[in-house]
Amino acid sequence: MTEADTLIRLAHIGRTFYLGDAQVHALRDINLNIQQGEYIAVMGPSGSGKSTLLNVLGLLDRADAGVYHLAGRDVTTLAADEQARVRSEHVGFIFQSFHLVPRLTAAANIELPLMLAGINPDERAQRVKQVLHDYGLDARAEHRPNELSGGQRQRVAIARATVMQPTLLLADEPTGNLDKVTGEEVVALLEALNGQGVTLIVVTHDQSLGARARRQIKMDDGAIVSDTAASVIVGATRDEST
Repeated sequence: MTEADTLIRLAHIGRTFYLGDAQVHALRDINLNIQQGEYIAVMGPSGSGKSTLLNVLGLLDRADAGVYHLAGRDVTTLAADEQARVRSEHVGFIFQSFHLVPRLTAAANIELPLMLAGINPDERAQRVKQVLHDYGLDARAEHRPNELSGGQRQRVAIARATVMQPTLLLADEPTGNLDKVTGEEVVALLEALNGQGVTLIVVTHDQSLGARARRQIKMDDGAIVSDTAASVIVGATRDEST
């Protein structure tokens, strides 16, 4: 990989929260490089910093210390409006609880990022129609979330996350509220997107899902305690079947 292939570069990232008088070090001196097109699982016990790391990567949260480069740009101290613009251009989010707007139809939920980005109505309609078709949701376009199954809601969420054609897709426990069969279908969709070149980072407690990623990052107490990419850096062999 060349320098141009590096999508994410984190240097000495820290994030501290305060609960009353107590300090909680959610992230401790995180140093991480992620190449365009990687498929990464972030794993660890509850409270280990996984979701905080995902929020920092997705510009939903801001680090207290360190430097974050995304797509070659220092995004560490961007103003809120510029941060939102970069997030809209580069990042898609998928959450365990779907985070769909209850009063909006599937099509309208998918259209939201396009509206916020100022895409013209004709192009919005074309993109929404295409992703509804791509995710097998044509017949559910006018249904609201409470009229959809869990798998359909997650497909709507994935369609919404990808309609802006992001370079980075962040998934926080994407199968957590789904049965096994539906979860496997959702994972197949995410892996197909990664196969098309989208960088995929999945936070999960599911060991079997984590094992599917080509790179596993394990966290504990706000720090990265292991990273399978390290074996590649030092020239060791690694089982590519995972």
